[in-house]
Amino acid sequence: MKLWEKGTPVNEVIEAFTVGRDREMDLYLAESDVLGTIAHIIMLESVGLLGSEELITLRKELSAIYQTIQDGNFVIEAGIEDVHSQVEYLLTQKLGESGKKVHSGRSRNDQVLVDLRLFIRDSILEIASAVNLLFTALQQQSETYKDVLLPGYTHLQIAMPSSFGLWFGAYAEALADDLQLLLSAYHINNQNPLGSAAGYGSSFPLNRTMTTQLLGFDDLNYNVVYAQMGRGKVEKITSFALANIASTVGRMATDLCLYMSQNFGFITLPDELTTGSSIMPHKKNPDVFELIRARSNRLQMLPNEIGAIMGNLPSGYFRDMQMIKESFLPAFGELQSILEIAAFMIKKVNVKKDILEDPKYSYLFSVEAVNDAVLQGVPFRDAYKLVGKQIADGTFNPPVVLHHTHEGSIGNLCNNEIASKFQKIFATFEPEKIKEVRKNLISE
Repeated sequence: MKLWEKGTPVNEVIEAFTVGRDREMDLYLAESDVLGTIAHIIMLESVGLLGSEELITLRKELSAIYQTIQDGNFVIEAGIEDVHSQVEYLLTQKLGESGKKVHSGRSRNDQVLVDLRLFIRDSILEIASAVNLLFTALQQQSETYKDVLLPGYTHLQIAMPSSFGLWFGAYAEALADDLQLLLSAYHINNQNPLGSAAGYGSSFPLNRTMTTQLLGFDDLNYNVVYAQMGRGKVEKITSFALANIASTVGRMATDLCLYMSQNFGFITLPDELTTGSSIMPHKKNPDVFELIRARSNRLQMLPNEIGAIMGNLPSGYFRDMQMIKESFLPAFGELQSILEIAAFMIKKVNVKKDILEDPKYSYLFSVEAVNDAVLQGVPFRDAYKLVGKQIADGTFNPPVVLHHTHEGSIGNLCNNEIASKFQKIFATFEPEKIKEVRKNLISE
C-alpha cells in the first residue's frame, strides 16, 4: 500500500531502491505519527470534514495502535511503504471508509514533518536528562577532589597548578553551555508544520492553531513554504547541538585516557572497568573512554553529512531528504548511551593524590613566584625576569602555598554558581507539559 498509488504498480527494482531503509527508520516515528494523526482528525471534525462518531471510533483505534507500538508489536508490513501508510492501512482494515478520511487536508510531506518534530522534541528531552546525569556526576567528583592538585598544561607542557576540582568542574560547566544550545534547538524544532501539506497549503478550512495547541507546540511555522523548507534545516540545527555535546564528552574522554596512562599516572579505574591484552598481562586499557571518544567523533560528523545532502537543494520537497533519517534518527540513542556510560564511568574514577610532590612539576609554581614578588613591590616584568633567571641557573625554589581566591579558581570553584546556571537552563525544558499532551490525545 502506498498513499500516492493510483493503480499502476511500481517496478520492484525501483521500489526497493526508493524505499531503501525507510521501513526500518520509520519505526522511530511510529508513536509520533499516531499522535499527529489524532490531533489532525480532532481538527478535521471541528471544521466539518469528519463526523463526531467517526472521530470517536478513529481515536479509539489510533489509541490501540499507539499501545501496540509501545508494547513493541508494531510492524510495517511487506508491501507497505512507510509508517504513514501502515497506520492508515490498519485504520481502513478495521474501520473501512472512516480510515480513508484521516489524510484529508495533509500530505505525506507535512505528515513526516510533524512526525519528525514530535520525535525530535521527545528525544531532546531524553538527551537533556542524560546530560543532567553526567553534569551531576562531574560536580560530585569536583567537590570530592577539590583540594587535590593536578598539573595544568598548555602545548602539553606543564604550565600552572590546576586541581581535579577544576578539571571535573570545567567539563560540568561546559555541559551547561551545551545544554543552552540544545534548548535553542528544542525551541526551533517545537513549531507546528502540520497543515502546510506539500509545502503550499490546502483549500480546506484547516485550523492550524488548534493542532498547534493539541500537539503542545510553542508556535506555528506560519509560512507553508518555509514549513517545508524546515525539513533538513531543523535536523541540521539539532545535529549541531548533539555534536556539540559529543565534542565535550569526547574531549573529556581524551583527557582521561592520557591521565590514566603510565606516563601521566593521575587516575586509575577499578579493574572490572578496564580490558586487557592478549599477550601483555600487565595491561589495563581504558577501552570505554576510547569508544566514547570514537563514537563522539562520529556524531560530530552528522551536521556535515546533513549539510552535504541539503547543500544544493532549492526550496520545495525532494526525495534526497529521506536519506537524512538513516543517520539522524539513531543519533539520539547513540548520544544517550554515550552520556549514560560516561556518567557511570566518571563516578568510578579514582584520583591519585600528592602528584605535584614530584620535583619534575616544580616549574608549575613559577607564576606563583612571580606574583609573590609583585605583591612585595617588584614590577611584574622585573619579577618575571628574576624568576626566569632563577630557573635558568637552577636556584628556583617553588612556593609551597597557593593563593587562588578569585571566582572559578582553584580556591573558589563556584560549583554552586555553575549548578545554578545549569539548572536554570534545564528547568526550561518541558517534559511534564509534553507528557500531558500525550495523555490528552490518547484515549483510555
